[in-house]
Amino acid sequence: MPNLNVLKFSDEVVAQVAKSLQVAILTGTDVVDNFRQFELEVRDDKVYLTENYKKNFDNNVEKLVKEASEKENE
Repeated sequence: MPNLNVLKFSDEVVAQVAKSLQVAILTGTDVVDNFRQFELEVRDDKVYLTENYKKNFDNNVEKLVKEASEKENE
């Protein structure tokens, strides 16, 4: 049997899966596209989001909220 390196998602990755699903539902986009954007790194036998990914995701959510607010005010 091959020697496997078993990794687990950190809590932040699990939470990000939920957030990505919510964004997909709200925007009508395919959740798979959101998952493909994940940037992950391994630390201490767990998988974490990269700082770059977290920053980009937060910026994109801010843009979505701003656009929604502007449309609401039209």
